[in-house]
Amino acid sequence: MSHDGVGPRAAPRSLALLTAGILAVPALAGCGSEDDPAGEPLAGADIARADRARISDGGTLRWAVDTVPPTLNTFQADADATTSRIAQAVLPSLYRTDGNGRVVRNPDYLESAEVVDTEPKQVVLYKLNQQAVWSDGREIGAADFAAQWRALSGKDTAYWTARNAGYDRIGKIERGRNNLEVKVTFDRPYADWKSLFTPLYPKEVMGTPDSFNDGARKKLQLTAGPFTVRKIDTEEDEVTLTRNVRWWGDPAKLATIVLRSVPRDKRLSALSAGTLDLAEIDATAAGRVGAAGPPRSDGGAAPLMGPGADRSAADALRSWAVANGSDEDAADEEVTARKKLRKKAEKYARQQKALAGFEVRKSLEPAYTQLALNGADGPLADERVRRAVARALDRNALAEAVLKPLGLPAEPVGSHLALAGQAAYADGSGALGEQDAKEARALLADAGWVPGGPVEKGRKDEEKAAGSESDEGSDSDNGSGGASEGGDDGTYIVGRDDGSGDDGKAPRDSGTGTQQLPQGSAPGAYAPKGTPAPARAGNAPVAKNGKALTLRFVLPSGPGSDTLTTVAGRISEMLERIGIRTDVSKVDDDSYFKDHIASGEYDLALYSWPATAFPATDARPVYSKPVPAADGSLNVEQNWTRVGTDQVDQLFDQAIGTLDDAERHALIRKADSRIWAAAGSIPLFQRPQLTAARTNLANAGAFGLRTPVFEDIGFLKKSAQGPSGSPGSPGSPGATGSPGSGASAGD
Repeated sequence: MSHDGVGPRAAPRSLALLTAGILAVPALAGCGSEDDPAGEPLAGADIARADRARISDGGTLRWAVDTVPPTLNTFQADADATTSRIAQAVLPSLYRTDGNGRVVRNPDYLESAEVVDTEPKQVVLYKLNQQAVWSDGREIGAADFAAQWRALSGKDTAYWTARNAGYDRIGKIERGRNNLEVKVTFDRPYADWKSLFTPLYPKEVMGTPDSFNDGARKKLQLTAGPFTVRKIDTEEDEVTLTRNVRWWGDPAKLATIVLRSVPRDKRLSALSAGTLDLAEIDATAAGRVGAAGPPRSDGGAAPLMGPGADRSAADALRSWAVANGSDEDAADEEVTARKKLRKKAEKYARQQKALAGFEVRKSLEPAYTQLALNGADGPLADERVRRAVARALDRNALAEAVLKPLGLPAEPVGSHLALAGQAAYADGSGALGEQDAKEARALLADAGWVPGGPVEKGRKDEEKAAGSESDEGSDSDNGSGGASEGGDDGTYIVGRDDGSGDDGKAPRDSGTGTQQLPQGSAPGAYAPKGTPAPARAGNAPVAKNGKALTLRFVLPSGPGSDTLTTVAGRISEMLERIGIRTDVSKVDDDSYFKDHIASGEYDLALYSWPATAFPATDARPVYSKPVPAADGSLNVEQNWTRVGTDQVDQLFDQAIGTLDDAERHALIRKADSRIWAAAGSIPLFQRPQLTAARTNLANAGAFGLRTPVFEDIGFLKKSAQGPSGSPGSPGSPGATGSPGSGASAGD
């Protein structure tokens, strides 16, 4: 699944990563329908729905992306989120996801697809839409399916493929009774067969290793979607898509889509400058956009208010006066400061005026943030210690700290393998148990970690564990207040190839309340700089064999990591209450995964996994038991916590070969319960998704679990807009939006 939560899967449970809103909190397992523990998504898509008849024909949508992709082949290792987004628009997707994140047949390509035999082997018969053709006019058919199978089966190592899951189970592909039928026979049963052939590439790409490895990196000569790739411009950092004249489905409303690479911290300026129409943004930018326009008229949440969103020039000047006083010797500096503030205020006002034509559409990404516990060695190799850490966490409080300030449903995630609304979801956290500090301390004691024991290294290390701010190379902000108002959750999405999961913002105070105060601000009110925080008697550190229990907590240090710091601070406080100290270290973004997570140089870490509609296939390498490799090393696949069990592996094996949906979902839920019990990773919350969109842009925004329908995206006709240019008007079913002046259809 992509970072947007939609579309083709790419490299191992990754960016097929990252990815939204009627913000009603649904009934989850235990409080919803007994027949369907999956419940409903916590937040639906917030895309300003509108009927096609209300949308203008033509126009250009300028859509912010993180990168110009290094390849257009989603099956290569360096494919990224933009690769997936382009594939969704220009290539066949036999299945896509609905608002619940469940796969549904795409009628533009498939009339039907079903398992027609199971004995002696599983056979799937695809019946293709008779109008489905490549952009050169050739029918999509069995030859394309066969070429993709051979390229991705893993049998020919000349193909540089990132994955072959599912394709390696196929025995043969044949033409059916006519050109519109494709018969796929599996050597081994494969429950996730709907994950295959999405996206589907033409045989001209998949037919030879050379064409696969190099031919589709910078261009696609043949496409078969509502759009086609016109140009990849690396100098301007943009990809231009135009209407496919051979598209047989509903004609694309937009004439052109420009996917423009804009860093996250530059998107607010690009929006106000009029060079973007749609962009995922951080919470600070969302606060600015929300403050610029009137409240939404569709019953949506009030505008987000980020730091500085309602700050006037007068406020700034007063703050300056408080900080600097009115000494006559500082008159020149005050005049200079006032001029600078006035210029900033004028720039701010101009930006706010330009942002009035946008609104914030928000939901939750199809990805969750987890606390990873490295069980390879050290204290966390003991399952009792891992379970103690897990039982110390208040996951509700962590979710609220991040999501509640954004007006999003603040519910913790209850499954490692699916999100609320997806077919396999059920809250399996009961296998671990609720937060219970007393039980956590008992687990530590059972493992030999007891409070009040002697510590060999003496007072200096105890002070460091208690929170000394003098230690270089480690983060001392272990105590945290509320969630940072700025930024999304700042976490990494596994599989992003640009090496960052941040939102590109400039560093700022995390909101923990630990920012250094000016000396002399209030004499006597603050302890001298460098004074260690006192260790509370009731939270005495636990020790074993003369060594205190201190865990290395590794975080990225780059822009966008402020909320990670806040969450880590909250977690450190929770662990301190049961006697566990944390040594929080911030490392360079570029080395975070390579040198720490993947290499196992950490005890605790925060990062995110994307959700998937096919957990039996995609989650197996993330939670399978590490095994020794031939060279003596440990093969962990993507299980970077190094925690796994034979039983979990067996349940995945059973699920992948079980064609009955109900039975397979039961096996997946059972596997999830076992993963919870092993306490290698603790799901915390879904990541927030905030998108700035022109108020007259319809069928686009925060997509949540849903795949975008590219041909339906467009700008509303003036007659279809509300009184102030909004997508909604009384009596327009599904239309949402807020007043504002947006780009015209021909912009």
